[in-house]
Amino acid sequence: MPHSDSANRWLALYVLCAGVLMIVLDTTIVNVALPSIREDLKFTETSLVWVVNAYMVTFGGFLLLGGRLGDLLGHRRTFLGGLAFFTLASVACGLAGSQAVLIGARAIQGIGGAIVTAVALSLIMNMFTAPADRAKAMGIYGFVCSAGGTIGTLLGGFLTTALNWHWIFLVNLPIGAVVYFFCLRLIAASTHQNTEARLDVAGVAAVTAASMLGVYAIVNGRELGWTSTATMGMLGTAAALLAAFLMIESRVRHPLMPLAMFRLRNVATANVVGVLWAASMFAWFFISALYMQLVLGYTPMQVGLGFLPANLIMAAFSIGLSARIVMRFGIRIPLAAGLLLAAAGLALFARARVDGTFPVDVMPGMTLLGLGAGLALNPVLLAAMSDVDPADSGIASGVVNTSFMLGGALGLAVLASLAGARTEALAVWGADPRIALTGGYHAAFAAGAVFAVIAAAAGGLVIRASALPAHDSA
Repeated sequence: MPHSDSANRWLALYVLCAGVLMIVLDTTIVNVALPSIREDLKFTETSLVWVVNAYMVTFGGFLLLGGRLGDLLGHRRTFLGGLAFFTLASVACGLAGSQAVLIGARAIQGIGGAIVTAVALSLIMNMFTAPADRAKAMGIYGFVCSAGGTIGTLLGGFLTTALNWHWIFLVNLPIGAVVYFFCLRLIAASTHQNTEARLDVAGVAAVTAASMLGVYAIVNGRELGWTSTATMGMLGTAAALLAAFLMIESRVRHPLMPLAMFRLRNVATANVVGVLWAASMFAWFFISALYMQLVLGYTPMQVGLGFLPANLIMAAFSIGLSARIVMRFGIRIPLAAGLLLAAAGLALFARARVDGTFPVDVMPGMTLLGLGAGLALNPVLLAAMSDVDPADSGIASGVVNTSFMLGGALGLAVLASLAGARTEALAVWGADPRIALTGGYHAAFAAGAVFAVIAAAAGGLVIRASALPAHDSA
């Protein structure tokens, strides 16, 4: 992507990251406001979950399509379209006066969010081709993705308390408008656009339906029952659609997702690592938030502040430390070391006490997890993208984001079920409710640590260490 001025490239990166941050914020900012939304719009406990799930289902379903549209139509044009879609849907959410309008607008938000997320990574990869610059840019992007959730918790608590729940959505309008304006000014329109390829409509239909059904089954699995006919039927249908998708991709002239991409060792391994990494990170983020809130009695604002040590460490890595480490050691060693540190942090949380204190039971685990995330996220993203042809960078970005999304959703579903089963078993044996809850969380943290160790082994043993320096002009 041609840029006349190096400073403009970095400014463009910060603008892109502001757009991505808006999307990331939206996945957690809503959680804090759910009680207010339920009271105002008269949601039942069962229907309230759709304020979150409607977004997750469409977000997970449209990541691959968003990435491929970027390759076909141009990354900047697709990013701006997704941004406009998301921003307008945010306004509709903020002005919603009924359950149906809010849930419908959340579903549309998810589509816009998927397009923005899928294309942003490819824009960054194509803007920064020199290894050192790319490593630094990816570090900043990684920090936005990983720390955005905590910022969302703090911002959601502030806006809901100071104003009302409508503002958690309306705040996206000025942010979206500013990002749109600066993207037009700073990012060149001529990206690696594939003018010959055509959209694989059959592939799009199959994989979008498979992704949406799979995410729907996962987010509702606990409520419907994992072995219920409905859940098993949806998962079975999703698997059949995925098999059909792979068959279509192997035969069609212009596939949505070129299967040859998975013959690239780093791409294939990074996506497997991404699934396991997301599963363990969701264990950290959601289960530790529940531990602080339900066992230690923290307020939502205190929970957000509890994540501050990890976020400060990740910020230090993102502003240059991560890039220097990658340039010095390659991507394999930092990836494996970071995941092992994350596993150690989760193992510490698996020993947290019922009457725990922040310095003893929260801070040490948070510190190790911050170090682990700061070290590992950048190498995962670089491994997933660095071997890919620029013409396929959009779909590669969509694939790795889908891996994170599905890994997180699956991991959370499995770990929440594991925690719930352990808590119920301890309650049956007569344990105090808080002891039973803590025991359940211990089981989830331990499982998350195992996921991180497996990911570290896969990354450390399979990923090619020299991937980054070999690509000076991706």
